[in-house]
Amino acid sequence: MGTTQAIDVTTPFEREIAWDLVRRAAIVTPIVLLVGGLWAGGEGVLSAAIGLVLVAANFLVSARVISWTARRSAGAVMGVVLGSYLLRMAVLFGIALLLGQLSWIDLPVLVVTIAVVHLALLVWETRHVSLSLAAPGLKPGRPEK
Repeated sequence: MGTTQAIDVTTPFEREIAWDLVRRAAIVTPIVLLVGGLWAGGEGVLSAAIGLVLVAANFLVSARVISWTARRSAGAVMGVVLGSYLLRMAVLFGIALLLGQLSWIDLPVLVVTIAVVHLALLVWETRHVSLSLAAPGLKPGRPEK
């Protein structure tokens, strides 16, 4: 029989994944800013940068909510996560509306950045998340040679 490893249930795997998403957001930042600049000049660059920050913050807040809820009630996780998602989307929508009132923000660039970067990062991250209870969180790295 093979050996089994004990999983550290106190490890906040969702935080690990959220920080990996933030790292990936940093990787795509130059491309996103370039596209924003080509689309709407300096206002596009600034709007894209703000959109990237909002996306990263959303992932980190989401991880925090999941960690906080899971420590208190495993049964409440789904409900709290859904409610948190709806609240965070409403907050992002409100922030976009408020920022859209400023003359130096290009609202279409901001909204498209938020939507596209969220989806692109989540799709990218699916290749790196372990869907196994034996190794929750990110997939284990390859052994060093």
